[in-house]
Amino acid sequence: MPKLFLKQKVFSWKDQGAVKNEAGEDVYFVEGEVFTLGKKLHLCDMTGNEVAYIQQKVWSWKPRFHVFLQGIQAAEIVKEFTFLRPKYSILGPGWYCEGDLMEHDYEIFSDSGNSIVRVHKVWFSWGDSYELDIADERDEALALAVVLAIDAVLDAEAASSGSSGSSHSS
Repeated sequence: MPKLFLKQKVFSWKDQGAVKNEAGEDVYFVEGEVFTLGKKLHLCDMTGNEVAYIQQKVWSWKPRFHVFLQGIQAAEIVKEFTFLRPKYSILGPGWYCEGDLMEHDYEIFSDSGNSIVRVHKVWFSWGDSYELDIADERDEALALAVVLAIDAVLDAEAASSGSSGSSHSS
């Protein structure tokens, strides 16, 4: 089961950063675009090949992001209106998530109930991180892109609410 680590606060839309493996080696590079209509994020392997592209849909009633793999839309992440806890629909691959998204302690499942990725906050040697336990390495790029899209919505909401002490602020 592949494990990946995202460093806390490394992924704002104007910055860049790396996704590390268990050995602390960079395995993916993430870069956001600035001065664009809607948020855009590129996930590349360490040779510079784009693995996934995440794009915010502008002019939508609900926060909505599209994930593209090799130029083809593979998923659409939609934040649903709820009063207490955030809830996301993951359209396309037939996935859903459960858990505490605000605390980065949640799991994404297939419609058949199989675990796709488990996300939880850990304290790692290179700083507070989010660990992703991905059940099948064939789902790695899509799972990572979906988690980054969910984090983008949480980060945007934290920024808009002015909660500068939030773990999601950049």
